[in-house]
Amino acid sequence: MTRLEQLAVVRGPTLVLMATGVYWGALAGMMPDIKVAVGASDGLMGALLMVPASASVLAMWAAPWLGEKVGGTILPISGLMIAAGLLLYLMVGSVPTLAVAIFLGGFAVAFSDMTANVRIAAYEARRDVHLMNFAHAAYSLSFAITAIIVAVLRTGGWDFRSISVVLAAIALVYVLIGWDARDPGGAQDESRAGRRPPRVVVLLAGLVLFASFVVENASEAWTALHIERTFGALQGTGSFGPATFGFVMFAGRLFGQALARRLGAERLILSSASLAVIGAFVIALAVNVGQVHAGVVLMAMGVAVIVPSTNSIIARKVSDAARPRAISRAWMLGLLGFFAGPALMGLFAEFGSLRVSFAAIGVISALIIPAIIALGRR
Repeated sequence: MTRLEQLAVVRGPTLVLMATGVYWGALAGMMPDIKVAVGASDGLMGALLMVPASASVLAMWAAPWLGEKVGGTILPISGLMIAAGLLLYLMVGSVPTLAVAIFLGGFAVAFSDMTANVRIAAYEARRDVHLMNFAHAAYSLSFAITAIIVAVLRTGGWDFRSISVVLAAIALVYVLIGWDARDPGGAQDESRAGRRPPRVVVLLAGLVLFASFVVENASEAWTALHIERTFGALQGTGSFGPATFGFVMFAGRLFGQALARRLGAERLILSSASLAVIGAFVIALAVNVGQVHAGVVLMAMGVAVIVPSTNSIIARKVSDAARPRAISRAWMLGLLGFFAGPALMGLFAEFGSLRVSFAAIGVISALIIPAIIALGRR
């Protein structure tokens, strides 16, 4: 199947994932300015980034249920929620308003992520082809492009509120281009018992996703600050750190799409996790910005394929009826890592330094290896 054929199959959920890339690229790139605007310390900023965790758990729980009730229209609706979430940054001027904005934005993005991934998994099962890495590559490309846009606008003196309006418009365009209200179908008439996913599969996959999301989001959210504060880079240039991460993730996922069939998802994840560990320690020990970027490249290559490949493993190990809930429950665990990652980085930076934070990320990356070995044996 060619890239164009893959895009034709998953156009709708792929463009919704690109909208989520706009949201997280915006937050990563604008984080230094938002932090100053609300007067938050490293520790408080890290704690604030835990606020969306509760929203994400609620979104993960609600997504399969609403998907069944609403049908195919739920996918584009979820994308519209992202554009609205970006506009919430217009009201941010204090810690409480930031907490509200990232809570509601976190719900929108988690709900969209869940809805898109369940839709892609259904297409994979129907066509017996791996599509996850391709779709997630598009997310990474969107994240990287957004980070560059933010870097250019910040360097040009734009404030984060004005930037959020521009990015909301971009997210809206993605959703409208990819508008897909088709119902993927499935096993709605299967018994209730058949919808219950195996608990061990969910727990192990959730642990892999947790560790991967800690690495991915912590790196995306704190790389800009590390470059600007630790190495004294000019304001705005730090946003190129997240952009580098996103572009390498994009390339890694496209490459992973080709390797998935040859190596299998489990072996692909094992080799990738090792790269992530090395990259995190390169960043921790870096003595200049160039070495930070080199570490970012290694870490991005490492985590690039872990989340989409884990989704494919979950989908393969459960029934059609159980698939939405299996992915949902694993992501409920995993997304705690997505929000815990920046918070952990903030706490380590508060009591140590950002170098210590990235070393801790390397240790967390290593946890993926035993978890995926156990999952592969189920």
